Amino acid sequence: MAGNRAARAKLAETAPRDCIPRVAYATPLGQILLATAEDFLTSANAAKYKGKVQLLLTSPPFPLNRKKKYGNEQGEQYVTWLSSFGKLFRDLLTPDGSIVMEMGNAWEPGLPVMSTLALRALIALLDAGDYFLCQQFVCHNPARLPTPAQWVNIERIRVKDAFTHVWWMSASARPKANNRRVLKEYSKSMLKLLESGRYNAGPRPSEHHIGERSFLRDNAGAIPSNVLTFANTAASDDYQRYCREQGLRPHPARYPVELPMFFIRLLRDESDLVLDPFAGTNATRPGRDD
Repeated sequence: MAGNRAARAKLAETAPRDCIPRVAYATPLGQILLATAEDFLTSANAAKYKGKVQLLLTSPPFPLNRKKKYGNEQGEQYVTWLSSFGKLFRDLLTPDGSIVMEMGNAWEPGLPVMSTLALRALIALLDAGDYFLCQQFVCHNPARLPTPAQWVNIERIRVKDAFTHVWWMSASARPKANNRRVLKEYSKSMLKLLESGRYNAGPRPSEHHIGERSFLRDNAGAIPSNVLTFANTAASDDYQRYCREQGLRPHPARYPVELPMFFIRLLRDESDLVLDPFAGTNATRPGRDD
């Protein structure tokens, strides 16, 4: 589904007159529907999925204080717009389902100060859907261009903004989740520790008491942190190649495929339904190894 004004204008010629979402294409892994997010979520089509979505994973247009070609609400209109999805999202979720939403930062126009729009929009959405905030993640892009350019490159009074927030929420305080599905490879030092079979257990200055057995157990990998690092520099993936072949302008705000893949593994079982109401380039999709 597309959820911005640019998409609405582009789809005006092809969308049905009655705004009923229709299937653009389908694969054994799922389907993409041609509609705005608002039209889909208020349609009879969405009613079929009521209480069946295990993971609603998306990246809405960011709360920018300037217009982008892909379409975005501005200022207080953005807060009102995003919060309007609160109950619509909740109606689709399973009792232990999750919402994961990536949101970028916004800056006050003409000033080297950050806007609180993103935070206010998040709180409004949480209130509207009566959600629990399960955990905050940071998605760090080390290859991101220096922005905002005026304050970073020209005046040199700020450092580059190189991460987005990812918010995990749920209608339940204990949504379905299993961090064993997203374990990382052990570091060399941890592998040495496991091999030696010895660990300096006991109390720490932080007053935590570390048990030897807990650190010497091989759990097949390390638990990842809530800081996720993806460079997002791919220039020759299927999407980019297709755009070049068809003479299409690529979407200017894609998130890395690794981001949705992480949460798809963490928060749902193989047979569970995943929905992205602001699909963009259709990066939210299960992989064949899932």
